[in-house]
Amino acid sequence: MLGLHLKKKLNAKPEMENLLNDKNAPKLPKVGEVAKGSVMEIGSNIIYVDLGPAGTGAIYGCGKFEGLSMFQNLKSGDAISATVVDIENEDGFVEMSLKETSFEMVWKELEKKMEEGEIVTTKILEANKGGLMVKIIGIIGFLPASQLSSDYYPRVSDGDKNKILSLLMQTVGKDMKVKIIGIDRDEGKLILSEKATKKEKEKERISSLQIRDEINGEISGIVNFGVFVKFGENLEGLVHISELAWKLIDDPRKFFNVGQKVNCKIIGIDDDRISLSIKALEKDPWQKIDEKYKIKQKIKGEVTKINPFGAFVQLDEDIHGLAHVSKIDDGSGIQDMEIGKVYEFEIISIESSDHRLGLKPYVQKKTVEKDEKKDVEKKKDVKETKKKSVKKAEKADKKEDVKKSKTDKKDEKVKKVSKKKNTGDKDK
Repeated sequence: MLGLHLKKKLNAKPEMENLLNDKNAPKLPKVGEVAKGSVMEIGSNIIYVDLGPAGTGAIYGCGKFEGLSMFQNLKSGDAISATVVDIENEDGFVEMSLKETSFEMVWKELEKKMEEGEIVTTKILEANKGGLMVKIIGIIGFLPASQLSSDYYPRVSDGDKNKILSLLMQTVGKDMKVKIIGIDRDEGKLILSEKATKKEKEKERISSLQIRDEINGEISGIVNFGVFVKFGENLEGLVHISELAWKLIDDPRKFFNVGQKVNCKIIGIDDDRISLSIKALEKDPWQKIDEKYKIKQKIKGEVTKINPFGAFVQLDEDIHGLAHVSKIDDGSGIQDMEIGKVYEFEIISIESSDHRLGLKPYVQKKTVEKDEKKDVEKKKDVKETKKKSVKKAEKADKKEDVKKSKTDKKDEKVKKVSKKKNTGDKDK
């Protein structure tokens, strides 16, 4: 309801007309200008402003800015500024708008919330494969899936994006507590985190943990780079793929399942991140590797993975080695090898402290030597063939020479006989 003083101002329309026509009257604001006044009354979606001689201003649609601290603390008598959009609307007010100034106010308020680490409750509007969309003080914000706590994080065993989206869709319509962690006014970007709202509590619980502590937990999620383990009072850590076992693991899903109970050792604490290890609780098979393997030893192993720089080879349940491409003759061995097949190798180096074992494809070497031997024999055969051909040609030339010699002698004899006969005929 409007107060009595406001009603009086509303009935002063003729006075406004007189003021507009009076050349000596105070200058009135024009459309597009920013007018200053004082708050008279605050309604659910309108603010009435005393503009003095200019009359009464009305700011409509202020309800959408209720998240701004400015409006939460606004009271009668406070100074306020807004842009004039109509000198006199159908209700007789000087219509004003915060549209021009609201953008600046909203982003300033959001920056303030981020600086103070304020927790904001917002509703999830929609979901996509990357995360969730929300709205804070009229600004659309993005909550990446990576910024969701373990309560909402969509862990899918096979990493299927459609399954991840399906899980994220289940949060649409729910209220969620978030913190602002990133703002870019120029780009209109607002980045949020649900995980950040629980950091302080998690830090308190984490502060009681120590590196090398052993914990009992349950696998809460499996990803390509390792497994997540929940333990204690709603804490969660990551066992990186390299810390799952002493043997080389390419896909954690082949060896672990969600819900599986595991024992781990804490190997790292970084702020709210906890790094765990399963293999740290098992005996290191590399400590006694010299008792089992020797340099220059010939051994069979299964190729488990092939990279451009070499082939990974499983020698036994826990030990694997690398056959580097530079150690393969002709550089063709990698292409000839197949994952899952067993080949014969020669151990060329052992570094137990670094868990490294170098290999050279022994079978490949023998094959190359055999090929080289074949090449030598082939060259020898070619050389021998050439020799034979030369000898054969020389022999043929000799025969031809002898034959020619005989022919020449015969021709000479015939000439002599003919000459003798001719001489006899003349004597007669």
